[in-house]
Amino acid sequence: MSQLSEQELVRREKLAKLRELGINPYPADLYPVNHTSKQVKDEFKEGKQVVIAGRLMMVRVQGKASFAQIQDAEGKIQVYFNRDEICTSDDKSKYNDVFKKLLDFGDFIGIEGELFTTQVGEKTVKVKDFKVLSKALKPLPLPKEKDGVVYDAFTDPEQRYRQRYADLVVNPQVKEVFVKRTKLFNAMRQFFNDSGYFEVETPVLQPIPGGAAARPFITHHNALDVPLYMRIANELYLKRLIVGGFDGVYEFSKNFRNEGMDRTHNPEFTAMEIYVAYKDYNWMMDFCERLLEYCAIAVNGTTKATFGDHEIDFKAPYARVTMADSIKHFTGFDITEKSEDEIRQAAKDLGVEVDETMGKGKLIDEIFGEKCEGNYIQPTYITDYPKEMSPLCKEHRDNPELTERFELMVCGKEIANAYSELNDPIDQRERFEHQLKLAAKGDDEATEFIDHDFLRALEYGMPPTSGMGIGMDRLIMFLTNNQSIQEVLFFPQMRPEKKAVAVSEDAKAVFEILKKAEKLELIDLKSQSGLSNKKWDKTIKELTKNNLAKVEKIDDSLFVEIV
Repeated sequence: MSQLSEQELVRREKLAKLRELGINPYPADLYPVNHTSKQVKDEFKEGKQVVIAGRLMMVRVQGKASFAQIQDAEGKIQVYFNRDEICTSDDKSKYNDVFKKLLDFGDFIGIEGELFTTQVGEKTVKVKDFKVLSKALKPLPLPKEKDGVVYDAFTDPEQRYRQRYADLVVNPQVKEVFVKRTKLFNAMRQFFNDSGYFEVETPVLQPIPGGAAARPFITHHNALDVPLYMRIANELYLKRLIVGGFDGVYEFSKNFRNEGMDRTHNPEFTAMEIYVAYKDYNWMMDFCERLLEYCAIAVNGTTKATFGDHEIDFKAPYARVTMADSIKHFTGFDITEKSEDEIRQAAKDLGVEVDETMGKGKLIDEIFGEKCEGNYIQPTYITDYPKEMSPLCKEHRDNPELTERFELMVCGKEIANAYSELNDPIDQRERFEHQLKLAAKGDDEATEFIDHDFLRALEYGMPPTSGMGIGMDRLIMFLTNNQSIQEVLFFPQMRPEKKAVAVSEDAKAVFEILKKAEKLELIDLKSQSGLSNKKWDKTIKELTKNNLAKVEKIDDSLFVEIV
């Protein structure tokens, strides 16, 4: 256990004193709350009796009377403590000792009182009685304010994500993001249900990782003595249900991919996939834009959303551009009917990094990703992908080189992917086998497994179907103007928390410089530190010895980065 701070020790002493007074700081019995802070304000009536509860967030003691603030799930409300109202007998210890000396910011208390309006017009609860409901042993990271300027705000992202419980208490705007996230799920579910489609659940543990190209997490089932894979996608299971006779199924699925993390990727994420029988990708484009228009209004009250420097409008309809036209427009190169070697050479000429393991589809994807994708700010459908890029997608009705697929781009990022689904079992088997060859060649995004049970399901017959997947985390990022996926996940994956290490003041100062950049050339870091040669040598050794930073050589330069 880490050493307790002075404040934490003081709070534990107060905890002991409460117990000495016969007060249980963690009572088990129900507390009969009948109003939230919002209800108090919305249904305000002078003299009305209320019972509220929440965290004590602010106290202004004025002798025999004090004003305080209680925060609950709906917001904050002012409360007024008067010694003689609370302590009607000669014993004034409940106010003088319990309230004034033993309560702290962050403690949960219950209050019985009546409503009144202060002289300055603020709706307030006059406390008739109060009860300690939970003693907080750690001080909340509350910001301090002086002359209208806020100090010590709880803004460090790593601390906020790691201690989301504290973040939600002290940064109310964070809670609003998650309220909107739930509104998005509710709106999408409502839209699908009103359209007559059926919500289902499919396995998270799968014998074969299928439906996408990604590295899975692997586990072992002891009773069956078989390896199992955490779901990377639910596509093949949902299609089995279309085979089984459902006309339309959808699922909000937790997916897991054992890959890199960045501002738009988390190893655990939420996708929505929907499959509708007797439809094609043209129908799905119309459906998707109506869906997103509906969801944007449900979340923000408008089809427009701000994301960074851009205002996005989710109002239907959206522009539609073929992948070939997009590449030709932004690079001047026409991929139509070109060989793999010609496309590889074109990629090199365009300065796109490629290698010999990449097949035709991967090469085209690299060119599009580097040269085209980032240019689409307003919602735009990119359509008609090369067959090599889409092993589960139906061949284009007018061009056998292409597939009936679209991706929806917003602010240079893909948020939806949809197909006219491949339902020819013989073609599907050939596509799977081609993927195996690509995987053997070294393409790490090619599928390494053939799902024979899925092929068997297709052999029973699947009607013409269109399917679509939407990255829910990415979509809510756009609707709430958050550039990082960690901001829209309650508990994003984090590196293990480093144990507190005692280091010198010089080492702390250098670490703070490094923290802002994450990686700096050693000579620049030394210059910014302002330390003498002797002090610098001692400080950099201290940081590397304590595993806080590492020095590595890149080309002819030395770089320092945070471990």
